[in-house]
Amino acid sequence: MTVSETRAPRHLRSALFVDFDNVYIGLTRLDAEAAEAFATDPGHWLAELAHGSGTDGEITRRFLVLACYLNPSVYSRYRPNFTRAGFQVVDCPSLTQQGKSSADINLVLDAVDALAARTRYDEFVIVSADADFTPLAQRCRADDRRVTIITASPAASAYRAVADQVIGADALADLVSPSVTPLDQPPVAPVVVPPAAAPAARTAELPAQRSTEPEPDVAAAVLATSDARARKAVLRTVRRADRPMTLGAVAQVALDADPALGGTGWAGAGGFAAWLARAVPEVAVSTRPPGHVWDPQRFGEADLPGAVADADPTALQRQVIAVTDTPGLSQRHYRVLLETLAKDVAAHPFDRQTTTRRVYEACQSAGAMVGRSTVNFVLSGVLYTGLSLDARPGVGPIASAWADNVVGLCRGARMDLTAGDVTAIRTWVTGGLLD
Repeated sequence: MTVSETRAPRHLRSALFVDFDNVYIGLTRLDAEAAEAFATDPGHWLAELAHGSGTDGEITRRFLVLACYLNPSVYSRYRPNFTRAGFQVVDCPSLTQQGKSSADINLVLDAVDALAARTRYDEFVIVSADADFTPLAQRCRADDRRVTIITASPAASAYRAVADQVIGADALADLVSPSVTPLDQPPVAPVVVPPAAAPAARTAELPAQRSTEPEPDVAAAVLATSDARARKAVLRTVRRADRPMTLGAVAQVALDADPALGGTGWAGAGGFAAWLARAVPEVAVSTRPPGHVWDPQRFGEADLPGAVADADPTALQRQVIAVTDTPGLSQRHYRVLLETLAKDVAAHPFDRQTTTRRVYEACQSAGAMVGRSTVNFVLSGVLYTGLSLDARPGVGPIASAWADNVVGLCRGARMDLTAGDVTAIRTWVTGGLLD
């Protein structure tokens, strides 16, 4: 297959619906600057969404519908920003004494109308922190439409089975903020984690693949032409993923962007891992089966599935981990994490990025294999309950907020929990700190 025969990006006719109040409040709890960027410069993140990639290849979007639903009595100051960006802004004032607006029902009604419209929309993009939109996603999928969910809540796991793509809170914060790391930055040294305790045959396999490097001029020509598209697609996908991705999934992204790679022995590299090391050195790779790829700026080896467990989980813990994405730490490691977090916010002003880094490094120094994504997940859960870490709460309130978040995720996933189950979950995820 020649370069001219490679698959072009898919062009999608998309309809985008924004539950403004929900997203703005959710982002504010996690990252106030990202929330302001979301509200004041929708044109920026809309342009970012216009080009993307996923497991089904590289895509470009033409937004035929741009709808934003907000409460004018609270957020009217942001209306001009969305109007200027081409959105139809739908006023959804509070209709109850509790202050709840009609944004969600208006959004659902308009989306269902769009499903029945004469224009066929290839994709429905739902921007909300509310997991209640799962039935809408299922309805869109049943009508053979692509579904992308962008959420500012820790409930992203609830959407994974019903959406083609989920952009979680951290990826959303990156999306709405001004880009500081261009996709085609100069290559940096790759991070490769070799297989741990892998069979001898597999250990010998990777060096053999790497030994087939093409001549420098050939490699330069390859990188300058066909697999440049694959490099861009892989970088975009890995940097927007909310967890390390399997090697197979990332390989499919590369092949969707440039099918010619499969017929050329990965452009002469001999294998996908070797191609990654040469063409996309910015990502980190573990060849421990099944193999994973991740953004080393956000994750580490401790974030790999199964990497942090130091005890066999109970059946209840396994179910919680499976349906809510709650990190599978042992009770002992959860205690270390929460105590470290409490000590850090007591000693330093809270800043999400620097606090995450310090807590991660302190956990590593204490011998607890807690990954960056785990620290970030717990921080997001604590903040989403409304607890302010700027107020320097002690370990008790932090542990209680984190437990409330996990139990809330379980109930949102429709787990049937007994009182004993709730107690067991709270004891586990707080490291016994509330006993």
